[in-house]
Amino acid sequence: MALRALDSLGDLAGRRVIVRCDLNVPLADGAVTDDGRIRASLPTLRLLRDRGAKVVVISHLGRPDGAPDARYSLAPVARRLGELLESPVAFASDTVGPAATDAVASLADGEVVVLENLRFNPGETAKSDDDRATFAAELALLGDALVSDGFGVVHRKQASVYELAQALPSAAGLLIETETDVLERLTERPDRPYTVVLGGSKVSDKLGVIAHLLPRVDRLLVGGGMLFTFLAAKGLPVGASLLEADQLDTVRGYLAEAERRGVHIELPTDVLVAESFAADAPFTVQAVDALESGPAGASGIGLDIGPRTAERFAELVASSTTVFWNGPMGVFEFASFSGGTKAVAEALTRVTGLGVVGGGDSAAAVRALGFTDDDFGHVSTGGGASLEFLEGKKLPGLEVLGWQ
Repeated sequence: MALRALDSLGDLAGRRVIVRCDLNVPLADGAVTDDGRIRASLPTLRLLRDRGAKVVVISHLGRPDGAPDARYSLAPVARRLGELLESPVAFASDTVGPAATDAVASLADGEVVVLENLRFNPGETAKSDDDRATFAAELALLGDALVSDGFGVVHRKQASVYELAQALPSAAGLLIETETDVLERLTERPDRPYTVVLGGSKVSDKLGVIAHLLPRVDRLLVGGGMLFTFLAAKGLPVGASLLEADQLDTVRGYLAEAERRGVHIELPTDVLVAESFAADAPFTVQAVDALESGPAGASGIGLDIGPRTAERFAELVASSTTVFWNGPMGVFEFASFSGGTKAVAEALTRVTGLGVVGGGDSAAAVRALGFTDDDFGHVSTGGGASLEFLEGKKLPGLEVLGWQ
């Protein structure tokens, strides 16, 4: 069943419309350092503003412990949103208290207010259904309808995501519609050849995705810290590199299943091996079958895929028609170990079909390396939500909007 579309809410002129966004962005010195998620919310907010709605934006930021914490205030986010909308955006210093009530009451048609961090209220993330419903009922008093547009939180059963959508007439925003359409294409109707690139630190974080996608893909490229568990599963030494020994049997099973299905799993042939985990650590390029024979010996740490592997991965990505990428190829935060991630990102910009950056660390990496979201077919705003969707899990924030 398709999601309830925004048009199902009818004429929104003069109505108070709560928009659940995901504005969980990084801050430094009171300023937003990566506004990708804010920009992703703009199409829905502009549409509602143009339709004359009184727009009430709600979101969480960080992990405050159910109480106000100045470090996690959404005030800088509201300022940045106003700059991007090129119009004033009000800010309320609470979520369901007097400041929020007054700010919403003072809205004129087409105006926007951002309420303070939802997670300053313990009911937002409460384990108790009743406690979440109570908080959702308080939020519902501030609106006549809900537009759910925070894709990054749809895998969480939280008050503003689930119970609020039951308390008010609700529909999906444009961002959630786009995200689900892209991910459905990846799982149900990909154009071929279809390549999935997985990285990041732990293979255990990607087990569900690998299991669900192996029957659907043509090629699986493995980088990041998780590559060493794959190498060890094939009997290769990995020095002091990250290794999840408890996943070796599972990985061996995936390698065998891939061979049975004719799915090509591409593993690195060379890696950058450093003497320590540090930005300025000396390193050498070593073949994967000789990781313990280099200068650092068994104490060497693999921190990036090597240049031959980066070239090979880029070739396979650029020659694909559909690509999903989640997880950096190395410690991209260190300039010396960002080359693999940058090579994959650059190749993804050359995909003629659908190239998807799977949110989370991958989205942060491409922006940190100088790419923009417009360079790719799609940059997801939800790393965890994207992975759970691709695992075939049911996401409560989508189910409550009619998705089955």
